[in-house]
Amino acid sequence: MLVIKNQKEIDFMKKAGEIHGITMAELKKYVYPGIKTRELDKIAEEVIIKKGAYPSFKGYKVDGMPDFPGSICTSVNEEVIHGVPSDVTLKDGDIISIDLGIYLNGYHADGARTFPVGKVSETARKLIEVTEASFFEGIQFALPGFFIKDISASIQDYVESKGFTVVRDFVGHGIGQNMHEEPQIPNYRTLKRGPKLEKGMTLAIEPMVNEGSFKVTTKPGNWRVQTADGKLSAHYENTIVITEEKPLIITLFE
Repeated sequence: MLVIKNQKEIDFMKKAGEIHGITMAELKKYVYPGIKTRELDKIAEEVIIKKGAYPSFKGYKVDGMPDFPGSICTSVNEEVIHGVPSDVTLKDGDIISIDLGIYLNGYHADGARTFPVGKVSETARKLIEVTEASFFEGIQFALPGFFIKDISASIQDYVESKGFTVVRDFVGHGIGQNMHEEPQIPNYRTLKRGPKLEKGMTLAIEPMVNEGSFKVTTKPGNWRVQTADGKLSAHYENTIVITEEKPLIITLFE
């Protein structure tokens, strides 16, 4: 069921979004060679708790899976999403996608960024830039009267014009009192146009872009999703609010 948010609910989500931005900006400072992803997770949790919020992902439940153990997802190089913080140590030339959810006053905000670690290859740099840009290409259509498919098609067209591919197995989503709400938001064309966009809809739009094939692999009972061909993947996500004019992005940070 689609949930249209009133102004009070949007204000709650904006506060969660502010904490998201503060946390992600702090994490960015520590993305360097030699740090463990477990250490990044600890930094994030400390910031979130200090701000009076809770990490949305910690303990997240999906049937057939163990509860998610981290406060953030840390996906390195060929990992697409859902990387679990661990003793993996970042090294020069890596890229890391950090996905972060904030829960505050009964509402969630969700966003992700991919960061370079030290000096990265030209391909990695371009992949990160294209993934971010594809989000902004997509939200040109995040306006009342357009459909989900308009966002999806714009993301796919842009990504593929740059020589990369979009993941098919995972998509964006509505967000609010629940981390995942209707509608689903693919990053690629589908036969279904999806719902018409309305003022008050809150969406987490998240292009997941691969260097090579769009295909991904997972193992039963394991959160980690990686590219099937072992090539790089990047992830960029923001929570937005559909308004009468341009969409409001509540998880941006400097």
